[in-house]
Amino acid sequence: MNGLAWLLIALPLCGGVALALAGPRCRRAVPAFGVAVAAATLGLAVAAAVSRPAVSAPLFAGMRAGLAVDGLSAVMVVTVAAVTTAVLAFAVGEVAADENRGRFFGLMLVFAGAMLVTVTATTLPLLLMAWEVMGATSWALIGSWWWQPERAEAADTAFLTTRAADLGLYLAAGAALPAGVGSLRLDALSQASSPWLHLITAGIVLAALGKSAQLPFSFWLSRAMQGPSPVSALLHSATMVAAGAYLLLRLNPLLAATGWAGPLVAWTGALTALALGVVAVAQTDLKQLLAASTSAQVGFMVLAAGSGGVAAGTTQLVAHAATKSALFLAAGAWLTALGTKLLPALRGAARSYPLVGAAFTVGALTLAGLPPLSLWAAKDEVLAAARTEGPGLYAVGLAAAAVAAVYSVKAVWYVTRPLPENPAAGYDTEGHGTRRTAPTTPPPLLALTLAAAAAGVLALPGPASWLKRLVGAAGEPGPQPWELGLSAAVALSAAGLAWWRASRPALATGGAARWAEGWLHLERAVQAAVVRPVRGLARALAVFDDRVVDGAVRQAARGGLAVARLARRSDDEVVDGAVRGTARASLAAARLAGRVDDAGIDSAVRAVASGARSMGRWARRPQTGLLHQYYAQAAVGFAVLVLIILLVR
Repeated sequence: MNGLAWLLIALPLCGGVALALAGPRCRRAVPAFGVAVAAATLGLAVAAAVSRPAVSAPLFAGMRAGLAVDGLSAVMVVTVAAVTTAVLAFAVGEVAADENRGRFFGLMLVFAGAMLVTVTATTLPLLLMAWEVMGATSWALIGSWWWQPERAEAADTAFLTTRAADLGLYLAAGAALPAGVGSLRLDALSQASSPWLHLITAGIVLAALGKSAQLPFSFWLSRAMQGPSPVSALLHSATMVAAGAYLLLRLNPLLAATGWAGPLVAWTGALTALALGVVAVAQTDLKQLLAASTSAQVGFMVLAAGSGGVAAGTTQLVAHAATKSALFLAAGAWLTALGTKLLPALRGAARSYPLVGAAFTVGALTLAGLPPLSLWAAKDEVLAAARTEGPGLYAVGLAAAAVAAVYSVKAVWYVTRPLPENPAAGYDTEGHGTRRTAPTTPPPLLALTLAAAAAGVLALPGPASWLKRLVGAAGEPGPQPWELGLSAAVALSAAGLAWWRASRPALATGGAARWAEGWLHLERAVQAAVVRPVRGLARALAVFDDRVVDGAVRQAARGGLAVARLARRSDDEVVDGAVRGTARASLAAARLAGRVDDAGIDSAVRAVASGARSMGRWARRPQTGLLHQYYAQAAVGFAVLVLIILLVR
């Protein structure tokens, strides 16, 4: 059964590459093939979760590429594969026939395969490779409509922000080698010697917080909403943003070993849950509201990881994955039908499209944390873990739960209002809507909604004990009855207040509201603190290069040219004279011998020149001047190098 682990990751990766290479040539067959590959991967994921395979292969000297499905990764592989299957089934009716379906479905499968490698990797090098593939494919998916400059720029922003944080994994790998962890096994990182232990932990925390859109990296998730709705449903529910939280849950012993990392991670998660919840309340764009709520909800997972609540964070991750993917799919269905994602324009959308509206309402109430739905129970598990770390952390988490009820009920209030007199006046702000939902929309949407509502069984006493044993956290505390009652009262009160306030005239928008609506101006702060100084330094270095370095080169060139002129004079007067004399003698001898074959020599010269021109044309093709193409070439070269190493060894 050990080959099952390789097959689990090989199927989506190879299937995705095949579809991407097929491109637009097989438009009709691509969606069915993509969904079939995803469904087969789900079957393999279930089988792997039951059989728990573990494999490894030599990678570098003293290092192995290892994959294993243990308790935590068993939950993750099933969650990732299930959400991928549902999202691709939904995308069949969303991706137009005139678009490059092969590229879209192929990249989605490659991304899912990379996520499966991430959650099953047992060594840091393999995890790092999968992390890089996730970053590259997420950039391509967010920028699916790359011919629109604002969407391409949004993909660049998301990629560069997460890429900067990803450097933390390289820091961790580099620090692990002198720390005595030459194998780079994840379970051995916590045994590293000091001070390398702290550098390893800092790198891991940096990479995880950046990938999970936690403060101060949250703004990239706002820009990522320029991508198609199926991309948002997959990347920002169960995969990309959850990858950072998973890594912190996986490496919980590493956080505990340092003493400082656990509290730092816990407070970062709690503050992100509260601050980005406030950002979600201020949004008037449905996808922006869902994006901000994603950062906030992932903040609860990060809070659990920092508080030692591995089972609690896992429950929150699974419940949120189903809930948020369903909400993004519902938002995508309305965007396709009505051509808008603005909340005021979506008044009555749930009445116009009852099935989508019912699914969205259930998902939003689950997101609000209302009892007895899944995220209410999951948040109580997280808050129980936070309470063991101190009352302050528990209070901030409880306040964030109240804010979650506010932004969720706000979305429900808008879409369930009676239709205005002229609803079409607010439609088509993003493009011309079809005024209908695709036939492929109901099955995946209803399946995810049902899973979102029912995932709360994992927090019931029996299933909760089973999950804690599964992930190796049998002694983890659970919520007390008074905590369940308190959180339910807080969520219901906040939801009622939000519903009452939404029906009242809006207050004048102040600076604080604009600040929250602008995602705390985090991107503007990064532009001022990082981007502009770096660009200024680059301009200064360019000037130095032009005036100093190039100046020295030009002076050296002038000197070389002067020497060349002197050499030419000597060559013309002395060497050429001797050469001409020799040439005359050789020509006379050749004529006498009758052996000068002008036609053969000319033919050989032309063949050499033609070959040189062909080689020049091939050498110019990769030199496009486009950074992303250089990145893709480097990634392909690295993959080929790894493949050669694995085959040779």
